[in-house]
Amino acid sequence: MSQIEIVLVNTGKRMKVEPGTPVAQLAEDYVKQKTAEDGKAPWPILGALVNNEVEPLQYRIYTPKVVKLLDIRDRQGFRMYRNALCFMLYTAVHDCYPKAQLSIDHSLQNGFYCRITSAVEDFELPNQMEVCSTVRERMISMQEQDIPFTTETMLLNDATELIRPRHMEKTTYILEHLRQLYIEMNFLGDTVHKVNGKLAPSTGCITTWDFRTYEDGYLLLCADPEHPDKLSMFSDTPKLFAIFREHHRWVDLLHTPTVSDYNRIVYNGGGQQMILLAEALHEKKYAEIAEQVKQSGAKMVLLAGPSSSGKTTSCRRLSVQLSVLGYDVNQLSLDDYFLGREYTPKLPNGEYDFESVDALDIPLLNKHLNALFNGEEVKIPTYDFIKGEPFYSGKTLKLGPRSILVVEGIHALNPKLTAEIDESLKFKVYVSALTQLAIDDLNILHGTDNRLVRRIVRDNNYRGWNAYQTLKRWPEVVRGERKHIFPYQENANVMFNSALLYELGVLKRYAEPLLKQVPEDCEEYSIAKQLLNFSELLLPIDDKFIPHNSIMREFLGGSTFEY
Repeated sequence: MSQIEIVLVNTGKRMKVEPGTPVAQLAEDYVKQKTAEDGKAPWPILGALVNNEVEPLQYRIYTPKVVKLLDIRDRQGFRMYRNALCFMLYTAVHDCYPKAQLSIDHSLQNGFYCRITSAVEDFELPNQMEVCSTVRERMISMQEQDIPFTTETMLLNDATELIRPRHMEKTTYILEHLRQLYIEMNFLGDTVHKVNGKLAPSTGCITTWDFRTYEDGYLLLCADPEHPDKLSMFSDTPKLFAIFREHHRWVDLLHTPTVSDYNRIVYNGGGQQMILLAEALHEKKYAEIAEQVKQSGAKMVLLAGPSSSGKTTSCRRLSVQLSVLGYDVNQLSLDDYFLGREYTPKLPNGEYDFESVDALDIPLLNKHLNALFNGEEVKIPTYDFIKGEPFYSGKTLKLGPRSILVVEGIHALNPKLTAEIDESLKFKVYVSALTQLAIDDLNILHGTDNRLVRRIVRDNNYRGWNAYQTLKRWPEVVRGERKHIFPYQENANVMFNSALLYELGVLKRYAEPLLKQVPEDCEEYSIAKQLLNFSELLLPIDDKFIPHNSIMREFLGGSTFEY
C-alpha cells in the first residue's frame, strides 16, 4: 500500500507516512527534532488533534490527516492531563482502599475538591491524614512506574457487567441507558472506568500535581498549564467553598447530584417539579440577599460576575426584592462609563483592551457616586459603542432618603473601581454558575463549560452568532475573567450560585443543533464535539415550564425583563 500524506501543524510541513503509523511515532520524531534544534526536550506530547478531533497517541493513521500534537499548554492537551490525573487518583484510592469510594465533587480554582468515603457498611476508613498520605504515596509510585493508560472498545453489555460489582452505581446506570452497541472503556492496570474524554499516554507524563487534605475532604491540585513544571497557585477561598457546600445541600434536596439521578427524575415525569424547586430556591436566595443588604445599611449594591453568569437577571430580580423591602431602587450601568477610544488602554498586539478596569472613566464614576450620596443630582453619560465615545442625552439621577443604587459590571468588585467611596456604603455580590452537574463519581462538567453552553445559546438568540463564532472568542473571554474578575470574587459580601440543575436539559435542545454546525476544519470543532458528547447523556426538558423571570430566560428569550 502506498504511503499516506499528513500535514503536521506543529512544523507546518507535509510528510508521507506508512499506513497504520501511530501518532506516538510522529510525537517521538517531533520531540527528537525539537530537542536537537533547541538543545532541550519539549514538554511531553500528550495526544493530538487529528482532523480537529482529540485522539490519544495510540491512534493509527490510515487516511490523509491534518495532525496537531498537543502538550499540556494546549487547551485540549491540558484536559487530557487533567483526565489522566483524576484517573490516577481514582486508581490509587481503589488500590489502597478497595471498599472505599472516591467522589470528585467539583473543580476548585485549578484543581478538584474530592471526598473519599466508605462504599460498604462493614468498612471504616482511617483518619483523614492517613488516607491522604497513603493515597498520595500510591500515586507517586504509579507515576514512577510510568504505567500506560489504555482504552478497549467492547460491547456495551460487556462493559456494564464489568463495572457492575465495582461500587459504580452511577456509571452503571448511565451505561444501562445508552443507545449504542459498543463503548470505549479506560484502563489503568486492572482498574477500569469510563472517562469522559481522552487520556495522556501514561502516568509518567503526569509529573506536576499534589494531593492534600482540605476542610473535610481533599484537594487534587493540577499543574499550571502556562508553566507546566509548577503547581497552579492555590489560595484559600472560604466564601467560594461555602457556595459549593450550599450546592450539595440543594442537590440533596432535589435528589439530583449526578446525570443518572437527573435522568431518572426526568424519565419518571419529574422535570416540571425539578424546575419549580430550583426556581424557588433561587427566589429564596434573592430574598435573603436583599435582607442582608438591608441589615448592612449599605446605599449601593455592587454586583459582578463572569460572562453568562446571569448578572443582568440577578440585578433585576434583586432589585425587585429590594423594592419589596421599601427601597427606591436605581440602577447604574458601568458600560456608560467607558473611556473614549483614544484613551482606552491597548493590549501588546495593539488591540483595545476593553476588559481592563482602566478602560473605564474611574475618576468620573467616583465623582458621580460621591455626588449622589451627598444628595446631588448628577447628569449620567450614555456610551455610544459605535462611535466609541460617551455623550450626554439629558439623563439625570438623584437619590432620595429611601434610595439604593445597584451597579452591575464585571469590575464591580475591583477595589480600584470605587476607591474613593466609603466602604460602609457598599454591599458586594458575586454571581456565577459556580457548580457542575456531575456525570458520575469521576467525571464532572466544569462551570466554565456550563457558562459556555449558555453563551452559545444566547449569542445565537440575541446576536445572530453561530456556535463557531462564540467558541472562537471564548478563550479570550476566559483569560479576561481570570485576570479581571476571579481575583476579586472573595471581596464579595455574598456569593450567588446562578446554576440551575435542570438547565442543561433545557439548553441541549437549542445548543445541540448549533454545535453540530461547527465546521470540521477548525480547532473549535473538538470543543463542540466534547460538549455534544456530554449533552447526549442528558434527557431533554421542555422550557415551557420555566418562569419568565428565570435566569434561563436571559439566554433562551421570553424574559419579563428588558436587557
